[in-house]
Amino acid sequence: MSHQKNETTLTKTEFRSTAAIAAIYMTRLMGLFMIYPVFAHFARGLSGATPRNIGFALGAYGLTQGLLQIPFGLLSDRLGRRTMVVLGLAVFCVGSVIAALSGSIWGVLVGRALQGAGAIGSVLLASVADVTRPETRTRAMAIVGVSIGFSFMVAVVVGPAIAVFAGMAGIFWLTAALALIGIVIASMVIPTRETHEAGVGIAPTRMRHLLTDPRLLELDFAIFTLHATMTALFLAVPTIISHTLALHGGNEWILYLPVLAAAAILMVPFVIMAEKHGRMNQVRLLSITGIGLSELALLLWDNSTVGLVLALVLFFTAFTVLEALLPSLLTKAAPAASKGTASGLYSSAQFIGIFFGGTVGGLALEYGGTALLLGFVLALTLLWGGTQLKLGRAPDSQHG
Repeated sequence: MSHQKNETTLTKTEFRSTAAIAAIYMTRLMGLFMIYPVFAHFARGLSGATPRNIGFALGAYGLTQGLLQIPFGLLSDRLGRRTMVVLGLAVFCVGSVIAALSGSIWGVLVGRALQGAGAIGSVLLASVADVTRPETRTRAMAIVGVSIGFSFMVAVVVGPAIAVFAGMAGIFWLTAALALIGIVIASMVIPTRETHEAGVGIAPTRMRHLLTDPRLLELDFAIFTLHATMTALFLAVPTIISHTLALHGGNEWILYLPVLAAAAILMVPFVIMAEKHGRMNQVRLLSITGIGLSELALLLWDNSTVGLVLALVLFFTAFTVLEALLPSLLTKAAPAASKGTASGLYSSAQFIGIFFGGTVGGLALEYGGTALLLGFVLALTLLWGGTQLKLGRAPDSQHG
């Protein structure tokens, strides 16, 4: 038993490499997540801003990310992971600068689209596979998942606090600086040459099989829906917070700090329950239910302080639990020979979800107000829960 434990434990080299790649993830995602809590409020002051255009600009990042995940992954097999990560972060940095300098919603949209054009998500997942053994890869992916959840929590508090002093432009400037930090880390950590084993790279010939595998489709739909609902909600939640608590202009951090602190504490036992005690399916279904209940609470109690706080704690707890678990589930569900390709499709689904949520959420907000937007995300979550129940046995129970 101890021998098996040693085989599945990350070596110091594996842990350091994985932690460094997770840090690159965090520098990029911090920039993405920081803008969410304040974008809907500050973007109203830009020329050409309407609820529809604000939603489109918020989601534009996801469209270019989703479309370019697979090409970036394929190029990383030919040109090397480090080359594509550095190139992607450089493009992300340029997009951040353009958004920071823009005074119109269309300029910010161009900047957001350029940020997304640095589509390195699938390359980073493949990099984790490059620096770990197959038997330790699930643990490494779990570290990445937890880092994503952590970066989300920190960013949602830090973003509004920065906006108080430097506005939305200040967040974009900090995002550009974080991208440069990511470039430094990538240059030191990600190898110039990788030894690509089977399943690490992206293979177009395997996509047909992966696109018909119900286990992987469920995970792709899960990450799509998770980020679609989160993006759409952030178009409405700032207004709800402003009306209910009179917090706006960046002061939302006063609410987000205790809410996310509570969510961080609450998520821990659920992640432990899922990873250590083999209750992935139960925790996942419970988290989806929590997201649905939080959306229902926002719809029914949008003028209640207690209802608002409880809804946000419930949503952020469920969101961060799923954000931490889904990459690990993907590693378990994907066939050994297709993990890289599966990661590329998964990343594409995530970012297309951001575009879908921002675009449809913006349209709902413009033509039906907050109630229609909340109804849209609740319907999407119910559909998600229905697919989970219909599938019955899920990936983790078959690929442990």
